Amino acid sequence: MCPTASNKNNLTQTYQNIGETFQNIFDEIGKVIVGQKNTVEQIIIAILCDGHALVESNPGLGKTLTISTIAKITELDFSRIQCTPDLMPADITGTHIIEESDGKKMFKFEQGPVFANIVLADEVNRASPKTQSALLESMQEKQVTVGNDTYKLDRPFFVLATQNPIEMEGTYPLPEAQLDRFMFKILVDYPTFDDELNIVNRYTTAETPQVNRIIDKNTLLELQKLSREVPISEELKTRVIKIVMTTRQWGEHIEYGASPRASIGLILASKARALIHGRNYVSHEDIETMAYPILRHRIILTFESERRGVSKDQVIKKILENVK
Repeated sequence: MCPTASNKNNLTQTYQNIGETFQNIFDEIGKVIVGQKNTVEQIIIAILCDGHALVESNPGLGKTLTISTIAKITELDFSRIQCTPDLMPADITGTHIIEESDGKKMFKFEQGPVFANIVLADEVNRASPKTQSALLESMQEKQVTVGNDTYKLDRPFFVLATQNPIEMEGTYPLPEAQLDRFMFKILVDYPTFDDELNIVNRYTTAETPQVNRIIDKNTLLELQKLSREVPISEELKTRVIKIVMTTRQWGEHIEYGASPRASIGLILASKARALIHGRNYVSHEDIETMAYPILRHRIILTFESERRGVSKDQVIKKILENVK
């Protein structure tokens, strides 16, 4: 067997082994989280892409439990921020406090909850725009500036922000430019009858299941690098760009389309999805699956489409069917 063929087989085996590792991760998460396979997969893909996710769902669907479980199996620091209208930027980033030592007073920086590897910002649309901006700065720059001092955040750094589609009174919806900072918008639906029966049985008859660590922080950072190295054909790159550009040209349904950030995100997400499925190539299925969470918060429908009850996912589906 020629060396080239041998190297190719070794590479294929490496990706298959990585796929098995991620299957172990999903199995471990499954000890705590019932169903929600797509939600869990998309959150892990966002982490692999070094991106952030916005989750929209009704209360009580396990968002906090899901993200804290992922933190446990990856041995990452986890913090939760409950966003309220009176939450101040310093409550997120931290602040300087006066500390006395040897009879001298000095300022010491007390880190806020944003100094973690995984941050859950619950009901982010209830925080004021000023507080939202403080969180979004850390998401974009991976650092926090307090006064004249700048503090780097530990890597990996991932923000999962949630918002409730009901009870919109007294909220501050994220502007479109800030929504674009999130790689994904994930929609979480209610569980099926069988899943809910399983949830009831699991959490009313026994103690909460415990999970084991599967990978450490350094391994996750290496997987982030490896996900970017998954090959993608020029044909698929072209299709991704055509999909995104169609959102800017389809005046029948879309008022404003997606930015080039969507093209970058869709390619990265497709690569990460291929990696967690143990493949060393990107497929059309990867692109079509990832197009929904990538695009649904980056397009604005026309008034006529909204009046007729057309959803963003329906528009994305039509675009995927037209752009082959």
